[in-house]
Amino acid sequence: MNWRALTEQFSFIPDDPLLFHQGFFLFVFALFLLVYSFVSHNQRLRQGIIILFSLFFYYKASGVFLLLLLGTISADYLFTWWMERIENPKWKLAVLVTSISFSLSFLLYFKYRNFFIENFASLTGMQYELVALVLPIGISFYTFQSISYLVDHYQGKIKRPGYFDYLMYMLFFPHLVAGPIVRARDFLPQLKNKFELSKDQAGEALFLITKGLVKKAIIADFVAQYADGVFSAPAGFTGPEIALASLAYTLQIFCDFSGYTDMAIGIALLLGYRLCLNFDSPYKAVNITDFWRRWHISLSSWLRDYIYIPLGGNQKGVNLQLVFLMTTMLIGGFWHGASWKFVFWGGAHGFLLIVHKLWLQYRGNKKPNALGKMGGWLLTFSVVSLLWIPFRATDMEITWVMYTKIFSNFQFQPVLYVLQTNWVMPLMMLIGYGITVLPHKIKEKGILAHRSSGLILQLLALVCVIQWLLQMRSSVVQPFIYFQF
Repeated sequence: MNWRALTEQFSFIPDDPLLFHQGFFLFVFALFLLVYSFVSHNQRLRQGIIILFSLFFYYKASGVFLLLLLGTISADYLFTWWMERIENPKWKLAVLVTSISFSLSFLLYFKYRNFFIENFASLTGMQYELVALVLPIGISFYTFQSISYLVDHYQGKIKRPGYFDYLMYMLFFPHLVAGPIVRARDFLPQLKNKFELSKDQAGEALFLITKGLVKKAIIADFVAQYADGVFSAPAGFTGPEIALASLAYTLQIFCDFSGYTDMAIGIALLLGYRLCLNFDSPYKAVNITDFWRRWHISLSSWLRDYIYIPLGGNQKGVNLQLVFLMTTMLIGGFWHGASWKFVFWGGAHGFLLIVHKLWLQYRGNKKPNALGKMGGWLLTFSVVSLLWIPFRATDMEITWVMYTKIFSNFQFQPVLYVLQTNWVMPLMMLIGYGITVLPHKIKEKGILAHRSSGLILQLLALVCVIQWLLQMRSSVVQPFIYFQF
């Protein structure tokens, strides 16, 4: 046995974060489950071993930034302890603002420092030198989670838990680095529950983990090969080739992110905890509002509850409502990255949401017929796919090049050649999109069939998928897209 290689696996490697679909994670998670099974009926021991594994998991993902996460957690807890001892509403609000500012300060520094310096310098002509900063993995997610806890405690929606419980809530490894964004009021009450894992729950968990692995490591990583090739040098491709790459990335980002979420929810369920739904067949949406009710639900609901509604929501007239809506979506876009392309992406979605609200006011309560729903679905899917281009492209300049080519360069021969010579890629896209638009009833039947197959067959299916991944994957394990956020 190579002990040096083994110890390196348990050390932080900057270019090799611990991922759910890695063989090493599956190995250490299996060991963790073995130990967990012996302590699962003791609440404190159960939480303790989860916290220890979560600390290891985040250390493997982000190294020394584990100290930053622990500092944020401790500061949150002290701020809420302080708020409880203040009777003056103005001072309590001041503490809340201070606590939120403290949590946001690290996100602003690590993620947006260079962006602000660059843009300020371009406006003023100031000379500047950028500092290379490493973005702590998951900082956007755990910062929003921290803010939701602080605000909910201030509003009296939750009581301050014990420090051990709050540590468990913030560190819980399934959602720690890429969501879903979990609310304290949803998660903390579960800590008091006795551990129960019924046969149906175990079946559901294994189904979600298996489905997540298929989505991420088979569909998303495979179609990414074509999307990455085109997005890396779009000037050398025709309009139809770029459109095909846009469709490939549209499928990739859904299967990648929802695949992670499926695995996170499944792993949490095996441990006796249920995380919130984060995706609800978003590519079946018949309008842009419907899309945002289905896509990244934990983020869209967070933006609604902690930005849109506090600004005034729909309580201050239609005009201001539209301003609040655009502001919320611009913030949501900027949350994804320190680049004008993300601001454009968020602003474009905000504009489409405004147009849809105005359209609903014009139509009144008239419901669309079957043809109208089909047209709405096609229009929604088309604009969502086109708006994934700036999300994936290097910058706005590349985005405009791709848009221009899609709508002006109609050479179909190259894309036909691609489809003929690499038939597996379009087949994988058809399978992927077919799964995304399956009727809900058919999906339910598939879930029921999996549950009724028995634990042995469920485990066998998972093992077969893992073996398939080992056979077809390249030597480089692709990180999850949302790790960068």
